[in-house]
Amino acid sequence: MTTLHITVGDRDQLREDTLQFVRTTEADDLKARDGKTTLQFGTYDDLVDSLTPLRLELVRAIAEHAPDSMRATARLVDRDVSDVHSDLKGLETLGVIELREGGPGGAMQPVVPFDRIEMHIDYPLVDDVDVGSDGTPADA
Repeated sequence: MTTLHITVGDRDQLREDTLQFVRTTEADDLKARDGKTTLQFGTYDDLVDSLTPLRLELVRAIAEHAPDSMRATARLVDRDVSDVHSDLKGLETLGVIELREGGPGGAMQPVVPFDRIEMHIDYPLVDDVDVGSDGTPADA
């Protein structure tokens, strides 16, 4: 299993990483990547909108209990099936989970392809300020 690295970074870096991924994919050279799976959000707000506490609870429940369907997943977390279905589709789109065929009666089985999630959040408390050689703001 692998670790999913979740980061919040600047949009320019996100754009460059996306373009590099597309170039690598077009060259059919995915094995050349370092094996590190990264999900990068442009802003902190994007992260908390996408990975809500309820969605992270779903990921943990799937990893711990390996339910065989979306319905079984909903029972695990004591939530409405349609709400869980919506959250699972969102998590699948992000690449946090996979929905595989093969559950009972043709149900889609949610699978977490990672054994760990690490988050790195760069959350500046003030806007970037030019700093002089003595460590004080340049306009001070």
